[in-house]
Amino acid sequence: MRRAAAILLAFLVAAGGLAGCATPADDRPSVYVTTNILGDVVSEIAGEQLEVVTLMTPGADPHSFELSAQQVAGLRDADLIVANGLGLEEGLAQHVEAAARDGVPVVEAGDHLDVLEYAEGAGPDPHFWTDPGQMLLVVDAIAPLLGELAGDAEADVLTAADDYRASLLALDEEMAGSLGAIPAEHRALVTNHHVFGYLARRFDVTLLGAAIPGGTTLAAPSPADLHELVTAIDTAGVRTIFAESSQPDRLVQVLADEADRDVAVVELITESLAPTGEPGDTYLDMMRVNTERIVQGLSP
Repeated sequence: MRRAAAILLAFLVAAGGLAGCATPADDRPSVYVTTNILGDVVSEIAGEQLEVVTLMTPGADPHSFELSAQQVAGLRDADLIVANGLGLEEGLAQHVEAAARDGVPVVEAGDHLDVLEYAEGAGPDPHFWTDPGQMLLVVDAIAPLLGELAGDAEADVLTAADDYRASLLALDEEMAGSLGAIPAEHRALVTNHHVFGYLARRFDVTLLGAAIPGGTTLAAPSPADLHELVTAIDTAGVRTIFAESSQPDRLVQVLADEADRDVAVVELITESLAPTGEPGDTYLDMMRVNTERIVQGLSP
């Protein structure tokens, strides 16, 4: 009897020791990230040291995405919120602001960029990630905050941030070489939505226009807007126009049909990552996929 009790006691002690060694994911500080593009970047830096919750699913339109009640509650309990800002998350802004009022620290990428303004006073362009150099500025801003949250694992987080900086610099060099190889007279983009301003500024690409005016996918073009863009396409001899994966290509297909020449429509992954396992399912891969498609579409 005593021997059985001793065995039972030893088992319970061992089980308790094992339980004490296990660290549930919920015990880690939580970082809520609005967009899946930033979510991927934060996850690469945080690793397993922090619980990273990305609110937007792959393929989501950040302009119109709305949170569930569960996501709203989680946002207010977060240890840190990372948001894009500059008006991108139109359906989330009120919830991020409410969490901030409750005392949750919020870092917005838009506060740490060389912000590009839309033409004619239409406000700031939030699509900074099309320039890897701007994403590098965001990494510089968030890495210390993530490291501080990680506590004893701060060094691991900061090392991961250094590794990711190197990846961004390599990506920037690759894009400069690939896009720079396109003859200047062919280096002109037409899309269904203004999203490539930062890319154009960084890599000397001309933006002829977009089917949807302004910085939000919730706007609609007028007949005059479309006519003006078709004229620009014909004048410049554009052979390819680009549609975003998060938006239907109906408008750009209309442009292609109206243009007085054969114009191809090519899909780019722009405001949201692709589903896991598909090309463009990480930020770095998305940028490489888009660069390859742009080069193929614009090269003579």
